[in-house]
Amino acid sequence: MGKKVGLGGAFGARYGTVARKRYVEIVTGMRQKHECPRCRIKSVRRLSVGVWLCRKCGYKFAGGAYSPFTKLGDTSRRVTGSFKPAVVETKIEAEEVEEAAPKKRRKEKAMAAEKPTAKRARKEKHKTESKRPKKPKKEASKEESK
Repeated sequence: MGKKVGLGGAFGARYGTVARKRYVEIVTGMRQKHECPRCRIKSVRRLSVGVWLCRKCGYKFAGGAYSPFTKLGDTSRRVTGSFKPAVVETKIEAEEVEEAAPKKRRKEKAMAAEKPTAKRARKEKHKTESKRPKKPKKEASKEESK
């Protein structure tokens, strides 16, 4: 009987045993199903380098090249998760802010919308320049000459 040949068997006797073992370890880890961060079911597969897709819920996300979650990503998630800003606004404060701000009237809103901007001015100028005066029809001039 011959030797059992796994994923590293494609390289034959080349590149050395350590490199082949590392390759086998990385590729087997990449090809196994991973847990989805949204639905928590093991159905995440790799689409391309760094792009992962959950086949259950359709969630597509960026991750590592060979694994959906890297050690560096885990540490950054922990650090940013601890510094979430605590903004709590009560309904009373929101109402006070709305009352303090002056409400615009319809006419003021319409006038603000009609203010000429540089882009609008260029468009209008281009429209007026591109319109050429129409030439009179030749048939009409022939009839007049008769």
